[in-house]
Amino acid sequence: MDSETIITAIRMFSIQFFEELELMVLKSNQTDSNIYIQEIQKTNLCWTSKFNPILEQFNQFDAYNQCQQLLVSLELGSHRSTQNDQQQQINIKNMTQEIQSVNTQTNIPPSETNQSSNQLNVKSFDYQLIQECSISQSDKCLAIAIDKDCSTLMAGCHSLIKVFEFNQGMIKLIQTLNQHKDQVTTLNFMQTSKQFISGSCDKSIIIWKQNQNNLWSYQQILNEHNDIIQCLIINTNEDLIISGSDDCTIKFWINKNEWFCQQTINDHSKKVFGLSFNQQQNRVVSCGYDQYILIIEQSEQNKEWKVIQKIIDNYGYRICFIDNNMFTFSPKSQEQISVYEMNNNNKQFTKTRDIPIKSGSDINERFPQQYINQKSILVSKNGQYVNLIRKKQNGEFLTEQSIHFGINSLYGTMSNDGEYLITWDNKSKQIQIRRYKEQ
Repeated sequence: MDSETIITAIRMFSIQFFEELELMVLKSNQTDSNIYIQEIQKTNLCWTSKFNPILEQFNQFDAYNQCQQLLVSLELGSHRSTQNDQQQQINIKNMTQEIQSVNTQTNIPPSETNQSSNQLNVKSFDYQLIQECSISQSDKCLAIAIDKDCSTLMAGCHSLIKVFEFNQGMIKLIQTLNQHKDQVTTLNFMQTSKQFISGSCDKSIIIWKQNQNNLWSYQQILNEHNDIIQCLIINTNEDLIISGSDDCTIKFWINKNEWFCQQTINDHSKKVFGLSFNQQQNRVVSCGYDQYILIIEQSEQNKEWKVIQKIIDNYGYRICFIDNNMFTFSPKSQEQISVYEMNNNNKQFTKTRDIPIKSGSDINERFPQQYINQKSILVSKNGQYVNLIRKKQNGEFLTEQSIHFGINSLYGTMSNDGEYLITWDNKSKQIQIRRYKEQ
């Protein structure tokens, strides 16, 4: 067990404890204060009894003593039935501040606890087509990307990269890039610097940068793969790119004045279709045509990446980490998405459940799975459908919407904030914009 686990435990305790208090307040209708105090005391005892055994597993960590003192305070408070209502409210306020202090010291952003708590009242949603924003595009678009600010949209239209100005769903072509010699297969924006990367059937990866005139030009071309580039991911520090290719390799590129390949993983025996980082970004999961899922971990000592687990499953095109200990995988042409979770005892990932979805025959790779943390939404292209799946607070997944495009040739992406779903399909031959709307 590590410090990350205790952080998760503290987070869940603080969230769930105050959710129960919040529900109690909502249901109370300002009834007799003594009854209200008794209910608070019951909640205190219930949650301290649940959390104490868990906390004992982490007594070697710095946060342990502070958490232990907090639980003692809650237990003592539950026995002080003679306290008046005003004093009890002061105690609750103080305990709230203590928990927030623990959250701060263990690097738990307040927004995370607020976000999870707010999920009690989440509403159903769907993504609605903004018809007036659709634009015709006859060339096949295998790759689409949008920047963090939702101000720039890129589309790989055969060998060209078309750059669009994006303004609340309205798009306007402002530049065309023609450096690639074959179909563009993947596009990824860097979120803090004015750069993006592209991969292609021409076997190259290109690093692009934006100049002072807001025009894009290529900065560096990476040519060490021997076949089609299928997938690219970038870490949040933007100093590591990981690429997967039809040449069966996964390459790790680092930036020291310029990009170069630091390491190659050769454990796949066939095409590599999908890659995803965990939240901590010390693990990567991959899937390939060889029916293997690889868990790849970075060593704390020498920073090298090593395959620590191989999972045999049906082959599939899409895979996505939800957090540090859970990922989803789409087996090809199946009406379900597999959920894998890590066992805390042996640190191995195993399949725990399936999410029912709509699919049909799926013959096209790309259009990576995405998990939008801000809205707790998993986006998954399956066959002729885009499935939009809510991860509920209890850990269950609910498919909220399945958009049917009527064709397999379907590609796209979702904005980082989950506001826009952007697609291209070979039936409409349009770049289409859909916007998130709660029902």
